Amino acid sequence: MLQYNVLILTDHTNHTIENSLYSLASTMLAHDLTESIDIASRGITENSAFFAEDNDALLHVTTISSDFVYTDSGRHFTNNLTVQEASKYDLVWLRLPPPLSEPFLKYIDSYFATSFIINNPAAIFKTGSKEFLTNFASVCPPLKICRSIADIQTWKAKFPIVLKPFREYGGKGIIKIDGDSVWKGKEEMSFDMFLDSLNPKDINYLAVKFLKNVSEGDKRIVVVNGKIMGASLRLPAKDSWICNVSMGGSSNIAMADEDEKEIISVIDPIISKLGIVMYGVDTLVGDDGKRVLSEINTTSIGGLPQIAALQGLPLVEEAIDLIWKYYLKNKS
Repeated sequence: MLQYNVLILTDHTNHTIENSLYSLASTMLAHDLTESIDIASRGITENSAFFAEDNDALLHVTTISSDFVYTDSGRHFTNNLTVQEASKYDLVWLRLPPPLSEPFLKYIDSYFATSFIINNPAAIFKTGSKEFLTNFASVCPPLKICRSIADIQTWKAKFPIVLKPFREYGGKGIIKIDGDSVWKGKEEMSFDMFLDSLNPKDINYLAVKFLKNVSEGDKRIVVVNGKIMGASLRLPAKDSWICNVSMGGSSNIAMADEDEKEIISVIDPIISKLGIVMYGVDTLVGDDGKRVLSEINTTSIGGLPQIAALQGLPLVEEAIDLIWKYYLKNKS
């Protein structure tokens, strides 16, 4: 059987034992189609030039084995380093935390010109903007691109709204506006004070109707090669309307309902064609009680090992198999 060499690009600096990389990489290593897996971390000084987008930089990697697990020391990323040529790798898997800039993603695409990259770098940038959600307005709450103060004023006159910066993530920079009151997280101010804080030249928001059922939680659904692998329900902290775990929310096991399956059926053909094989979809309960699309995340999707453990299913093994099937179908 033909086997393939894999490179995973990551940054182990802020990893915890909960990080999905270790389970995903170990499972991929055991797959019949995997010859070897090397990992290059942005968190080591030897790779500073590479991650600074130096085309002449040497790539320092470590080859993982079956004992690849999280350690506080990060020894798996620093021990037994070797220098490898980009041409060695059939498949490059980006497991770097967001945000990833367009110049960096173009650099990665060029550096590994002979490799198949997941997710596709250009697609990560394209789908990484909140503006991309306008392609799926039929399954989203009412939304509008706001590029001026007048846009914001017009939209907020219709109903309470949430402003999402195009390229923030993890709940950062989200603003709620209800009449003349504005909230940045838990900080409240007047709408006039908010306007005074804006630079008219830098207004790039996706404005979305604020949903009255937000307290029912934000559901993250993990999809691999078009298949729904599982879901988790993130509930906001007390006295908060933001569900992100990084902002104080809590995570609980969940299942995708029929409305969410329909949402995935609308999204997947488009982003799969772009080169996205593994992604996360976030949904909220709309004012009519049906789940609607809130976010699409295509960078370093986590949570699958935890979902698999809670459900008692081999979802990580299935996900790796689906990734290899995607690779075999789409590689040139």
